[in-house]
Amino acid sequence: MTSNLDPDARNSYRLITLAARLVQRRQDDALAPLGLTRAAVIALEGLVAGPLNQEQLAEVVRVQSQTLGRVLTRLEASGHISRTRQSADRRQFKVELTEAGKAALDAARQAESDAYPDDPNIAWKVLHEELSKFIRALPATRDPEVVPFVAPEHRNVRRSHGGRGSGLRGLDQPHQ
Repeated sequence: MTSNLDPDARNSYRLITLAARLVQRRQDDALAPLGLTRAAVIALEGLVAGPLNQEQLAEVVRVQSQTLGRVLTRLEASGHISRTRQSADRRQFKVELTEAGKAALDAARQAESDAYPDDPNIAWKVLHEELSKFIRALPATRDPEVVPFVAPEHRNVRRSHGGRGSGLRGLDQPHQ
């Protein structure tokens, strides 16, 4: 960043950060009664299009496989996913949504939706477009984990992790 950053941009950065924290808290509060976390929902969303192995799922949701493993262990224990060993490579597991996982994801989507403001004065499409432009404008060498979820229509887009940490790190437990 340059030292002569436009004051409007600086204020916008602060608003984006504040909005993100507020949305995350509302998500945590909405998901807690369901026994889910944001990280769990992100992982479940990544499986909507069909089964993947853990490494593929980690790539889809832009996290390290090891971090995702902890989330998957909890999801498997709760019956939301199944993991079956691949016959071609016994080290790999096929990760798949169960019916309980699909139902939990539907409930999570509704709970999150209910947690967001229902204000007709908010131009959601414009906000989406502007935030998308903002994200695309971020240099690739900066924290690629800022966007921990890839929408299903963008599943084939590859993004290098550059050996950095997980976008789910710290998200596997609700914030207090």
